[in-house]
Amino acid sequence: MFAFFKIFCNMASMIKPLFSLLALMGTASTTSAAVIKTETLLYRQGDTVLEGFLAYPEGGSKKPAVLIVHDWMGPSEFTQEKAKKMAALGYVALAADIYGQGNRAKNPEEAKKLAAIRQDTDLFRKRVQAGLEALTSRKDVIQNKVVAFGFCFGGSAVLELARSGADVAGVVSFHGGIKPTHPQDAKNIKGKVLVLHGAIDPNVPDTDVAAFEKEMNDAHVDWQLVKYSGAVHAFTNPKAGNDISKGAAYNADADRRSWRAFLDFLTEVAPSSGLSR
Repeated sequence: MFAFFKIFCNMASMIKPLFSLLALMGTASTTSAAVIKTETLLYRQGDTVLEGFLAYPEGGSKKPAVLIVHDWMGPSEFTQEKAKKMAALGYVALAADIYGQGNRAKNPEEAKKLAAIRQDTDLFRKRVQAGLEALTSRKDVIQNKVVAFGFCFGGSAVLELARSGADVAGVVSFHGGIKPTHPQDAKNIKGKVLVLHGAIDPNVPDTDVAAFEKEMNDAHVDWQLVKYSGAVHAFTNPKAGNDISKGAAYNADADRRSWRAFLDFLTEVAPSSGLSR
């Protein structure tokens, strides 16, 4: 009898951890990341139809949002992937279109022509503002938690958005042009500004950096500028190659560090529960 009781106790001591493990496994299987939905979003600026790419977590309460602006080649898989990445972090993300539906550059010559829109500051700002309005018109967006960020041409675009007085919590430029177009407009900036800059970018000389810093300081803007050593233009884009003598090249360290700085900025101005994952 005593031997049977001893065997039963030993079996019980083995079964208890097994049930605990099964319980943990059950919890893990029912806890999953939010389902991400994507769709094409057509919107307008005046008579121009713009084709954006929207990504967002399905269901739930209202969420913070991000507007993403493309480089000079136009909307691409690069900005779409950024939108999906932000949606996975809990944001409603719109990869905007500045050029207009169907206007996509196939080579640098075409890109140069399309990017000339930035020379018309008023129109340039209106195109970015149109994307912001399309994003903030959604019922699932928290209106005071919207951040705009962009790459190269897009970095310039979000700075112009801020200078226009747009109601955003912040803007972030990744290796964008930062030279002030109308320095007096910096007084209109409502949100915080983060510039992530290649320290040896020949497209943004030190005189431009100095002019930007003066513009921000004169307007008493809450701003940051981070320089990454050895980095030139397009340092976040793997397709830019690795030859810095061309003035545009990928830099893995700068890419990783700038993204981390961007997420820290988001945590401060428009946090999402997904950032803690």
